[in-house]
Amino acid sequence: MTNTNGAANGHEATRRPLPCGIYAPTMTFFDPETEDLDIPTIKKHAERLVRDGLVGLVTMGSNGEAAHCTREEKLAVTKATREALDAAGFTRTPIIIGATEGSVRGTIELCKLAQGAGADYALILPPSYFRLLMDEQAIHDYFIAVADESPIPLILYNYPGAVAGIDMDSDLLIRLASHRNIVGTKFTCGNTGKLTRVALGTDAKTPWSEGSGYMAFGGMCDFTAQTLASGGSGIIAGGANVMPKVCVRVWNLYAEGKKEEAVALQKTLARGDWVLTKAAIAGTKSAIQSYYGYGGYGRRPLKRLDKAKVAAIEEGVKEVMELEKKL
Repeated sequence: MTNTNGAANGHEATRRPLPCGIYAPTMTFFDPETEDLDIPTIKKHAERLVRDGLVGLVTMGSNGEAAHCTREEKLAVTKATREALDAAGFTRTPIIIGATEGSVRGTIELCKLAQGAGADYALILPPSYFRLLMDEQAIHDYFIAVADESPIPLILYNYPGAVAGIDMDSDLLIRLASHRNIVGTKFTCGNTGKLTRVALGTDAKTPWSEGSGYMAFGGMCDFTAQTLASGGSGIIAGGANVMPKVCVRVWNLYAEGKKEEAVALQKTLARGDWVLTKAAIAGTKSAIQSYYGYGGYGRRPLKRLDKAKVAAIEEGVKEVMELEKKL
C-alpha cells in the first residue's frame, strides 16, 4: 500500500509531508464582546505551539469550533495560521483543515478552497445528519467521492460523539486506505485495538519506519504511549494547546526507547488532560487564559465558566503545567 503523504491528487506539486509527532487541533479565538475572529491571537497561538515542539496543526477541528464558524471564517483562520507559521520561519510545518460539510459537493468545494488558503490536508468526518440512511456503503462512497476530487489528501476522522454515534470499524478504514488520496485516520474514538489493526493493515508510518506513509493518529494525548505501542504515527490532541511540551516529551521519550520514563510522564499527562476533556472547549480556553494570558471564550451557545470553575480547572492542571514550565 502506498499513500500520498506529501503528494497532491492529480498534481505534480509536492506538499508538506506529515511527520510523526504531536499535532494540536488549534483553538479558534474570538473577541469577547463581538465574537468576531481574533486573528492576532490565532496567529500568536499557532506560533507558540510550533515553537514548543508541535510538528503540525489542525485548523477548524472540533476544538476549533468548526461547527460555530462559517466557511469564510474557516478559510480565514487557516490562511492566518499559514501566514503566522511562514512569518516565524516554520514554512515546512503542515496544516490540516477540518473540511467536513454535509454533502459530497460541499466538502469537495471546501477542500478546493482550503488549498488556496494554505491547507495541506483535510480532516473529514463521516456524514451523519441523515443518520439512519448512512450505512457503511454510503459512508464508503462519500469518502471515495471526496477523495477522487479533492486537491488535498484526506485524513478520516473517527469521532462517534460528533456524528450521532457512527463508529467506522477497522475493516472499513483499511478498505478506504487503498485510495491514494486518503492518507490517514484520526482515532478520537480512543480504540487502540482498532488503531493497531489499521496501522498494521496500512503499514503506517512510525518514528522507526517510513512504512507506506499512512498516518494512524491517536485522537487524545492521554493515550500517547499507547498509540506508539500500537504502531501509531502521531497524536492530534486538544490538550496540546495547553501543555504542548509535555505532550512532545512523552512522545520523544517513547520514540527514543525510554519507555519507562515515557509511561511515567504519560500518567501525569493523562491526569491533567482529563480535567480539560471534561471541561471541553470552555475549559481548554480557560486553562490557556490562566497560564498564558489569552484564551477568552467559546462562541454561544457554549457557556462561559464561573470563577469557581475557572479556579478548579487551573488547579486541576497545575501538576502537569508545573512540568510544562520546566521544559
